[in-house]
Amino acid sequence: MFAKEKIYTISIDGPAGSGKGTVAKILSEQLGLHYLDSGAIYRMIALAALHANLASNSIKSLLVLIKKQQIEFKKNRAYLNGTDVTDKIRTEQVSKFTSKIAVHRPIRTLMLNIQRNFLKPPGLVAEGRDMATVVFPNSTIKIYLNATQKERANRRYKQLITKGNNVNLADLTHEIELRDKRDSERQSSPLKVAADAHVIETDNLSIEQTVETIMKLIE
Repeated sequence: MFAKEKIYTISIDGPAGSGKGTVAKILSEQLGLHYLDSGAIYRMIALAALHANLASNSIKSLLVLIKKQQIEFKKNRAYLNGTDVTDKIRTEQVSKFTSKIAVHRPIRTLMLNIQRNFLKPPGLVAEGRDMATVVFPNSTIKIYLNATQKERANRRYKQLITKGNNVNLADLTHEIELRDKRDSERQSSPLKVAADAHVIETDNLSIEQTVETIMKLIE
């Protein structure tokens, strides 16, 4: 499917709960490309900041912290300084803190190079909120996955309940509303649809159907 002499980038953006994480992992495996969960990178920084008792507006301290972190993905697992933190970064506490630190321009600027370093032959499937618009604007193909806030809250609720978390659907819905607002209204790299992106509404699509739709676009 891919020519050996070219490095391919598939960018997948979308709001929280749109399914982009799971879809990106499956695509990277099927296509034999590297994988970048940009949100996980920010979550790992948030986790490290929480452990260091840093405030979300302590920008200078956060910048110093970021430079000291070793971030890796191995077999689609997230590692922070050699420790598997895949499950720890998916708590609601980390999610809320991540959204708060991600609004700061200096932090996003520093994170750009970290994210772009994941682009290596034969290519990369990158998912986040500004992959197609800011991080990889020259992507081979750009995808924007979307779903209603109600559907995304339901997905998040089921995901957390399955993992044994005690959560409230109304609270999750409210948190997604706040997160959408912060992500779309922030001054630095806001969540938006790239002009040349393929928009896919996933409310009535399974993960498998979403992957199939994207594979057809790629082919």
